[in-house]
Amino acid sequence: MPVRILIVDDDELSREVLTLLTEGEGYEVEAVDSGDAALLHLRQARQVPEVVLTDLQMPGTAGDELARQLRGLCGVETLLLAMSGSELEEGVGSEFDGFLLKPFTMDMLTGTLVNGRGESTRGQKATSLSLLPDRATPPTVLNEDTYAKLAGSMRASQLDQLFTLCLKDVEDRIRRMRKAASDGDSAAYRREAHAVKGGCGMVGAVELQSLATSMEERGLCDDDVATLDEFMVAWERLRRILIARGNNYSRLNELSGDDAR
Repeated sequence: MPVRILIVDDDELSREVLTLLTEGEGYEVEAVDSGDAALLHLRQARQVPEVVLTDLQMPGTAGDELARQLRGLCGVETLLLAMSGSELEEGVGSEFDGFLLKPFTMDMLTGTLVNGRGESTRGQKATSLSLLPDRATPPTVLNEDTYAKLAGSMRASQLDQLFTLCLKDVEDRIRRMRKAASDGDSAAYRREAHAVKGGCGMVGAVELQSLATSMEERGLCDDDVATLDEFMVAWERLRRILIARGNNYSRLNELSGDDAR
């Protein structure tokens, strides 16, 4: 019987990527968009999942409080894994069995599941697993290994849909970041950058991921307009590279980025 996984992530792009990849690995997957939705789902489910993989930073019930409630519903046999686009802060995540730093590979996830089943990691310091590029190396636009793995695990139409979703998500968030910059709302600005960092990392859009990481860390600055303009230039570079790879990316041709400028 395949391992049952419940994915919990409020970011649509990350949720879609994780669902496609884990299903491609043979897992039985269900996905919900919040901690509260996960709790409701589990209260109504006939069977509890063997693994819950949940983002740490979400509106509503999240973090260690979510882990405590999940444990009460699922029991000790379910492996609770947290994930985030940022390193854990001191004292955060102690209620989980393990931690994955986005972006991570399916091999990393499988290794964590095997370790978690063979030897309890509860109460130990979580191990971060990352595919972030070396910061000393200028980022490329698209991680070729990640792209190849995605292309090998899904149909061309699904790949088209996935990257269209990625670019549209980034476009929408850049527009919201411009609004946050205009309002002087650094928290909202950083929140959108954090979401871009996680989603783009999962699909190998490493230049956008790197820029979003910097924007989240810095928050609002005097040059935020120029930074967002640079972000859109990187967005356009990724779009053109994807279109150049073949004729399957019909939806990508429809995106212009004008709404986010």
